Amino acid sequence: MIAFTSFGLLGLLALSIPVGIVLFLLAFGIDTFFSPFPLMRGLGQVVWSSSNSATLIAIPLFVLLGEILVRSGVARRTYSALEKWVAWMPGGLIHANIATSTMFSATSGSSVATAATVATVAMPQAKELGYNQKLFSGAIAAGGTLGIMIPPSINLIVYGFLTESSIPQLFLAGLIPGLALAGLFMLITVLLCIFKPSLGGPKRPSSLAEKLSGLGDLLPILGLFAAIIGSIYAGWATPTEAATVGVALALLIAAQQKALNWEMLSEALRGAVKTSAMIMLVVIGAYVLNFALTAAGVSRSLQSLLGGLGLGPLETLLVIILMYIILGFFIETLSLMVATIPIVVPIIVQLGYDKIWFGILMIILVEMALITPPVGLNLYVVQAARKTGRFSDVMLGCIPYALAMLAMVGLLILMPQIALFLPSTL
Repeated sequence: MIAFTSFGLLGLLALSIPVGIVLFLLAFGIDTFFSPFPLMRGLGQVVWSSSNSATLIAIPLFVLLGEILVRSGVARRTYSALEKWVAWMPGGLIHANIATSTMFSATSGSSVATAATVATVAMPQAKELGYNQKLFSGAIAAGGTLGIMIPPSINLIVYGFLTESSIPQLFLAGLIPGLALAGLFMLITVLLCIFKPSLGGPKRPSSLAEKLSGLGDLLPILGLFAAIIGSIYAGWATPTEAATVGVALALLIAAQQKALNWEMLSEALRGAVKTSAMIMLVVIGAYVLNFALTAAGVSRSLQSLLGGLGLGPLETLLVIILMYIILGFFIETLSLMVATIPIVVPIIVQLGYDKIWFGILMIILVEMALITPPVGLNLYVVQAARKTGRFSDVMLGCIPYALAMLAMVGLLILMPQIALFLPSTL
């Protein structure tokens, strides 16, 4: 059954069948070949119960929030403001790429949207100022991955829904590791540019007056983040209610920037509907597959397989991490999550690990999948924004940042409180 599920998943994805459909087909196959009961007779109830959740309403709302901010020009002004604060360091504007990705991640919830936004703003300046294209592009692709770590995160909402975990706790758990990862990205950039100055570009120091004048462009994003996460942390709002507040504030910001019009709003709504429909099909398919796997006993089979290897909890965890790294080369990130959560998380819990902590660990591994070929979506997004040059340049530029992610995985294993400290205060 494990081989059927694994090879079936890879084979069907290789045929370019949509991910949501693949998950349904695998569930049908498990029902047909491995279950003594007619599981699919309960398909209607499973589909209804998986989609009839107030928690999932947060997904289209956070997607819409990101669409409004992208189309209203807020990201461009944020980049210009952050450039004044961080471009004095070795690496220059590369730090502005990472800082803008970090700040935009705190509102968009999507890695691809974050990478696309920053790439569109930053790439013209890279060519004009003579930056090393590899490192500059790699920093944008890697910085964009923070969109699924720093709250609000669509992927964390999906993880919380599928594992019945507290989404506010997951949001808080992702905050410190997300900011720490951004700090690691910037530290690696500084070290590389000190060692080889040609990798960076000209430093662009700004006066205190220029820095302070740019703060006005940062306040909308900071206020939006504070309203969303602060309301959840204070217990004033659920994630869904906080997402609604965020959309309302994003519309006010767009209006204040004189960017709110029917054309922009209609494009944002269309983009949100398309993205949300894709995500919901995958989530419902994952729920159906989860139902079939649990009923057919695949989790017990995998636990028996791992138990037969005689591995301890840490060794088993390392095997699971290696599995995610390998699968990340071939499977899109959300698909990787929803296809493996039903199998892996019960094992992790049985080993004695905290599933909130593992959710953050998984997100970092999934972030790596966004910048590793051949399926790394952020690589293609950044290359599309470059319009010229070799695709391999973006891949090579991501290597230092992928190593930083592996270092963060190690830190989380050694010090779980990096992720668990804030949730323990809730």
